[in-house]
Amino acid sequence: MALDSKIPSGSVSDKWTNYKDHINLVNPANKRNLDIIVVGTGLAGGSAAATLAELGYNVKAFCFQDSPRRAHSIAAQGGINAAKNYQGDGDSVFRLFYDTVKGGDYRAREANVHRLAEVSTNIIDQCVAQGVPLAREYGGLLDNRSFGGALVSRTFYARGQTGQQLLLGAYSAMNRQIGRGKIKMHNRHEMLDLVIVNGKARGIIARNLITGEIERHSAHAVVIASGGYGNVFFLSTNAMGSNATAAWKIHKKGAFFANPCYTQIHPTCIPVSGDHQSKLTLMSESLRNDGRIWVPAKIEDAVAIREGKKKAIDLSEAERDYYLERRYPAFGNLVPRDVASRAAKERCDAGFGVNKTGEAVYLDFAAAIQRYGKEQAFLKGIDATDKQAVTKLGTEVVKNKYGNLFQMYYKIVDEDPYTSPMMIYPAVHYTMGGTWVDYNLMTTIPGCFSIGESNFSDHGANRLGASALMQGLADGYFVLPYTIGDYLSPDIKMGTIPTDSPEFEAAEKGVKDQIEKFMNNNGTHSVDYFHRKLGKIMWDKVGMARNAQGLNEAINEIAALREEFYKDVKVPGTDKGFNQELEKATRVADFLELGELFAKDALHRNESCGGHFREEYQTEDGEAKRDDENFAYVAAWEYKGKPSDAVLHKEDLVFDAVKLVQRNYK
Repeated sequence: MALDSKIPSGSVSDKWTNYKDHINLVNPANKRNLDIIVVGTGLAGGSAAATLAELGYNVKAFCFQDSPRRAHSIAAQGGINAAKNYQGDGDSVFRLFYDTVKGGDYRAREANVHRLAEVSTNIIDQCVAQGVPLAREYGGLLDNRSFGGALVSRTFYARGQTGQQLLLGAYSAMNRQIGRGKIKMHNRHEMLDLVIVNGKARGIIARNLITGEIERHSAHAVVIASGGYGNVFFLSTNAMGSNATAAWKIHKKGAFFANPCYTQIHPTCIPVSGDHQSKLTLMSESLRNDGRIWVPAKIEDAVAIREGKKKAIDLSEAERDYYLERRYPAFGNLVPRDVASRAAKERCDAGFGVNKTGEAVYLDFAAAIQRYGKEQAFLKGIDATDKQAVTKLGTEVVKNKYGNLFQMYYKIVDEDPYTSPMMIYPAVHYTMGGTWVDYNLMTTIPGCFSIGESNFSDHGANRLGASALMQGLADGYFVLPYTIGDYLSPDIKMGTIPTDSPEFEAAEKGVKDQIEKFMNNNGTHSVDYFHRKLGKIMWDKVGMARNAQGLNEAINEIAALREEFYKDVKVPGTDKGFNQELEKATRVADFLELGELFAKDALHRNESCGGHFREEYQTEDGEAKRDDENFAYVAAWEYKGKPSDAVLHKEDLVFDAVKLVQRNYK
């Protein structure tokens, strides 16, 4: 089938306004006759459920956690972008749009990104009205800080808890609608299949994770807001329960999966310490505002530090290599995430790593503490040459800005980051790929929408910091409520969708058959055994840097591992109640398919761009080498029975507005 992105005509700055002016609407009385299922209750799903219910629709919301406020969005730390220009440093809607397209290495859809920039300002107003405690300056105005990949300060934040506070805002809005009876909340439920009736998404099959019961739920439209697929790598910054099942199930029912190889590696995570770990811990992007990243300038010093013969504080400034400041003087430590991640890997691969595994660099706050301390000393009339007093004052400032992050680091690593540099290393964080959607946020299955991180549309090959929260709330609060109404307007007289149809029966049988297969499989290895093996293949051969040989090996190894998984996995317990091993088995089964498509997508894209870095395609300086002539398109894959048979469809990308200012685009 041909891809139709349904992008409105006209200039990029007018598309969204003109679109809203001419879509079909559903009047309030008719909204009461329409049911919408929302799968996932993070920032995208929570905001969508609350807004749709406020408008009058009947919403059925599903999450596998015990409460919507446990969604993984709560883990986001650093901030959310918006083009308010409170700092007066030259920001604008167009600049945010341009920075986001450029930050995506020209692999995002221009029309969607401009819409995102337009509604970004509304998000902040909405959240402030909800009581979200965003940080404020001394005078009471909302504060901003800098993030990687931008030359202006546009990131709103709530200390290192931005995701948590934003999610609580959406959660409070949901609770209001739950109390009114407009949202029927299904906690501890997992979607295991999509039901399509007469070519349209009309419901889901879900498992009650407490009782084990398989349930049918119908609706006039289904919204997937289940997040990303970073846990295909096993070790990632995602919560251990984060999974790709909802998105992958709709892919197997006909929703194209776009750009799976675009996965972001976050540069500031606590390094891996051993095989015992089940996840990694993110240290906020905001730390790069004040922290300076370095490794020893001499390899013998790095060896001495790894062997415990020297400490970081033993090295003078001249003995340190602040490699980001050296290589990228314009952005310094605030280069985009993919650049910072690859630079750290390059230094560690060259032998300059500073922890026992050799896979860590330093993030040092000594200079920031002294800078802030001297500023406070002048303000308080204290001798600015008194180093002890300056250090104490500066430490207090840093503690006020990043205290919870420093405390978290201390508890995990058992080192004081105020007196010794943090150790950091890149880790899998965010996925820019996902289900393909058109301008309406609808997948290639009519009536099935995908929002937030579960779709592909806004970030291209490299998400800049503080954009994920922006997209999730933009989709849920301000985009989907318009576009879904346009789709639902013909269904106002349809009535409730019955669940006793052959389509629901067939979908339920498929779910039960898979569960029965797992429960009756007399294997010898746990689900985690296979997940760890998959993660190692993905990190070693489909991680920060990829090449054709490694990708071909990964494709074959994942296919073999998947076959072994179905033959030899052991799922203990019963399917008649709470069974987390069964939950993991269904999720890892999907990861074992997605991982192969991921590698296939990376293999076909013979270029480097943003988060996708092919070793064969780099400049003499080791930077990503795009091929705009041959690969300026979205790669949307159609399911054909198994990943190796997936069919590629292309959506060509056009950058008319960007080309006005990006003269050297090619």
